[in-house]
Formats: sequence, structure tokens, C-alpha cells
Amino acid sequence: MTSKKQSNQGTRQSFIKSRARIFKRRSILHYGFGIGAAASLTALTRGSLISTVLAAEQRPKFQRIPVQYIAALASPEASSGNNAQQWGIWRKDPGPRGVPLDYYETLKANDNIAPAQWTFDTQGWWLEENGLIMEPPEFPLSEGHYLVTGSREKSAMLTVHPRQPDGSQPWSLDNDATVYDVTHLRCRSAIYTPKTGEDSCSPTLANAADFPVRPGADMPPVDGCNKLDYMVLIVYAIAEEKV
Repeated sequence: MTSKKQSNQGTRQSFIKSRARIFKRRSILHYGFGIGAAASLTALTRGSLISTVLAAEQRPKFQRIPVQYIAALASPEASSGNNAQQWGIWRKDPGPRGVPLDYYETLKANDNIAPAQWTFDTQGWWLEENGLIMEPPEFPLSEGHYLVTGSREKSAMLTVHPRQPDGSQPWSLDNDATVYDVTHLRCRSAIYTPKTGEDSCSPTLANAADFPVRPGADMPPVDGCNKLDYMVLIVYAIAEEKV
């Protein structure tokens, strides 16, 4: 019993050290928690500042929250759509909770339970830009109002409307923003699903040399897998009716 406990502790420490090496490239400072307030104003042009002020006058009251991450499926040029039912959200940063590709066999041997206690799904698994296997986001994204940013020039209010009778769920961005404007380009993510049988798509087939993925680029393909790229929007406030 003691030997097994020590082995588990050793494996966990190896996970932690491996993630620490990766996250030297992913400083939390890049995420711009203050964007949308005074910290972002110096990056705004006069025109975008005016539109931000006008948009703010029409917004509900918001409350700051610990940063969350939306997995968005849309054209980068879109400012509205009707597929929010296909969007998800990570309540916590999934990166530090992820598992390096070269630890997949250890994850598999542990009944697909990660050290952070999320479950790996062989029929649909997620990767991020540094080659970490991630927990899936929560689906679907709840209706309501979110303040989102890409930690660049713009922030915007994302409105997720109620689900329609046909199953679609409209969404829209204010402040003349597109999805690209509020996408955090350093964060890349995709879900990988089997092309054929259950065993055709495995993290063991991913090429470690493809990582890290450059900001704004698509995630790399993996042999035997279908891939669906999601854009990542940083959420820093939620309308008070949802808090």
C-alpha cells in the first residue's frame, strides 16, 4: 500500500514538473485581466473608445469574476450567429489542469482520470496550444451577458439569447466587435474525434514537434482523427442577473 502511494505521488510530481516547464511559455500576464477598463484604454483608438463608451451605456450591470474561457465555434469575421448551443465554457483555466501528451499512457492506466480529477473521453478529446490534453468545456454555454476580450484592442459584451424552438441559440457581440477581435490568439484549442473505429484516434498519434502552436494558427491534425478548431474568448465579467 505504501509503495503504491509513493508511486502515485511520484507520478503526480512528474505531471506537475512537466506542466511547469510548458507554462513558462504561457505567462498569466498575457491574459490581460484588466482589459475593458483603464488597463486597456491606452490600446484603444479614439473611434473604438467612443464606440466602447456608447456600448457601455446600453449594457446591464456587470460583476467581475475569476477569468473563465469560452470555446467559440464561429467565423472569425462574425459578430452574431445562431449556434451558441455549440459553444462551451471552461470555468477554470484548463491548461494547468491538463496532461502532457507523453503522459497519455499513464492517464490511460489510471482509468482515464487526470490528476485534476477530470475524465478523458476517447471518443472526443481536447488539445491546447502547448500539446496538453485538456478537460472538455461545459456545454452548452448558458444564456446571458458576458464581457469578453482577446486581451488585445477590444472588449465586447457577448449576449447569448434563449434557445429557439428549432434548437438553435442566437448570440451577438456589441462594440462593433467580431469574434476575431475578442479571440485570445495565444490560446488555441481543438477537439479530436475518431475517423473510423474507437481506437483510430489517440493522443499517442499526435506529433510533439507540432507544439507549441503559434498564436492564431490552427491546431495540428492527428492521424486517424477528425479535428474541429474552437476559438477561445476570455470572460472577465458576467451580468449580475447571472452571478
